[in-house]
Amino acid sequence: MSKRGERLQNKGARGQRRAAAQRSAPSAARRPDNAQPSRLRRWFKRGMLWGGALALLGLVFLAFAVGFAAQSLPSYAALKATQPGQTIVVRARDGRELVEIGPSFGEWLDYHEIPENMTNAMIAVEDKRFHSHLGVDPVRLTGALIEGVTGSRARLGGTSTISQQLARNLFLNNNRSFDRKAREAVLAMALEWKFSKQQILELYLNKVYFGGGAYGIDSASRKFFSHPATELSVAEAAIIAGLVKAPSHYSPTADVQAAVDRAQVVLRLMREQGYITPDQARVDVSAVQLKQQAGQNSVRYFTDWVLPQLDIILPETYEPIEVWTTLDIGMQRAATAAIEANTPSGAQGALVSLDRDGAILALVGGTDYVASNFNRATTAMRQPGSAWKLFVYLAALEAGYTPEDKVVDTPVTIDGWSPRNSNGRNVGETDLRTAFAFSINTVAAQLGNEVGFGTVASMARRFGISSDVATYPSMVLGSSEVRVIEMTQAFAGISAKGVAVQPYGITKVTGASGDVLYRREEPRKVQQVPDYVVAGATDLLQAAVQTGTGRAAQIGRPVAGKTGTTSSNKDGWFIGFSSGITTGVWMGRDDAKPVAGLQGGRAPAQAFAAYMRYAVKDRPVEEFDITLELPEWQLEPDEEALFGEPDDYYYIDEQGNLVEPGRREPVPSPFGIEGERGPAAPPAASQDFLEEATGGEIPRPPTPRRPPPEL
Repeated sequence: MSKRGERLQNKGARGQRRAAAQRSAPSAARRPDNAQPSRLRRWFKRGMLWGGALALLGLVFLAFAVGFAAQSLPSYAALKATQPGQTIVVRARDGRELVEIGPSFGEWLDYHEIPENMTNAMIAVEDKRFHSHLGVDPVRLTGALIEGVTGSRARLGGTSTISQQLARNLFLNNNRSFDRKAREAVLAMALEWKFSKQQILELYLNKVYFGGGAYGIDSASRKFFSHPATELSVAEAAIIAGLVKAPSHYSPTADVQAAVDRAQVVLRLMREQGYITPDQARVDVSAVQLKQQAGQNSVRYFTDWVLPQLDIILPETYEPIEVWTTLDIGMQRAATAAIEANTPSGAQGALVSLDRDGAILALVGGTDYVASNFNRATTAMRQPGSAWKLFVYLAALEAGYTPEDKVVDTPVTIDGWSPRNSNGRNVGETDLRTAFAFSINTVAAQLGNEVGFGTVASMARRFGISSDVATYPSMVLGSSEVRVIEMTQAFAGISAKGVAVQPYGITKVTGASGDVLYRREEPRKVQQVPDYVVAGATDLLQAAVQTGTGRAAQIGRPVAGKTGTTSSNKDGWFIGFSSGITTGVWMGRDDAKPVAGLQGGRAPAQAFAAYMRYAVKDRPVEEFDITLELPEWQLEPDEEALFGEPDDYYYIDEQGNLVEPGRREPVPSPFGIEGERGPAAPPAASQDFLEEATGGEIPRPPTPRRPPPEL
């Protein structure tokens, strides 16, 4: 056989052996095609088995948790009797009730007394599958999970069912933690386990919060519509049901249009779910007669500021309490009338009035609390304008100036800043009193530059300004924003002879049994500046009212104060004191736009005078002490003091020798060097060394006062 034939024969034999091997066992190439799917099926089956087991275990655990919670729930009667919230009665300084704050409850309505429109409206907007679920709605829960993954916000409602909301209102808080949501779900199912659907609805509709302190549909109906809940119409029921989502936002007393728009959503849902006909859904909600709200007294501005302080001064308590405050009812009415009568159209006004110890006698945060409860007296940050010059002049007085000192009103530039006076003119040489009375900007700028802008800021801090204060040159004209209550506090410190004053509104708090839970203690008095500085500042402030920009604030008795007006008439201020009462007034727009004709010496000063005439009417007239008793370092030396008998004092002879009293002979030099005078000899050690060695401070000679600026 040839070699070629032999090779073909061997190749055929190998092929036959390979074919036999393929028939006898699966090939390596064919095995993965069949093995991979079967492995996946096995893992899938195992996962299903384990998942089912875990789900079953979870259901068993959930059933035990729900059962245990159901056994632990109070009885229906106990739940019906509980009332959320704490009642707080706020009293004026004479004991009269100012306001009662806390929950308001109407008549309890049994399920059969609740109008069907009300239950249908609530179910339609809050929980459309209420009658079919077991406390937690799986459909809504699944939708929430999908939203969490996709970020969509397509659903109109939240995830909580009526049962969950009831559980939260009865037993939990409103935080959004997973733990709280899990407990809420368990308690909701426990409620469904223990009580009927009708009982749950009855509890819910009598306890849910509808805003304005109203708990339950009867309280809400009486608050918003002036009739009991048994008389609710379809439109009224839609308005009330729409409040649950956001009581403060959809309240008809706060925003009628928002309440109407939300009610239209409720009516549409009721129609879609078959509770009302299309004709009923077209009811004109805007035609619903809302209860006329009597104008709320501006005292609410005061209570809004003072009541949060209870969290600080009281231990945690849920019992009813009475809060005794410093507010004077008559003064509050006078303050409200003064602001309402004098505030320019389109602007807002605020007033704070303090007694000499810091007690708040009146506080007005705006022209209309119902229209806007934003407290402009304690919260709004506004530029004080020239009222800020008090701190500039206080720093100058402390540095050695007196009201009679001469200063020069002339154009000035400080670090590239060139202030100008409101009338565009300069008067030349004048005295400090006149410069302050007529609020001359260039003089204030020179004084601030001389004493230091940081010193001015520090002076403001001493008198209670806690807001941020800039130290660039224009700060001397009031460019740093402050609160009305801060500025009033600062001026009250001058009225109190330089003693720091801290505003306060609560004198004591008593519990339901009459026990005193808190009583204010008198703080330690801290003198912020010497008496002569207070006297000088009072002199300047009195001149501003007698002859300067604050003449409209005169009330027929001594008044000291200062006006303030910011650029473009955006803010107007007057702050002053008389007979121990300090009052600050601010006016302007919330959007900081200019107000035509607004100046501190006009409307704010007029409002101050209108209020203060009433506030001080029962107080004796007090003259201001403006006598300056300057310290020795500030007094000029008496030129004739040395013209006396030589025996009465030490003196230096013509040769420079120290001569003791009663002796004509020169005293030997203590340094042993003839002719070198003791007082002029260099010290043996530096003053810093002596202070460090003795551990105390050795009095230093006072720094002589710098002459008035003449720029």
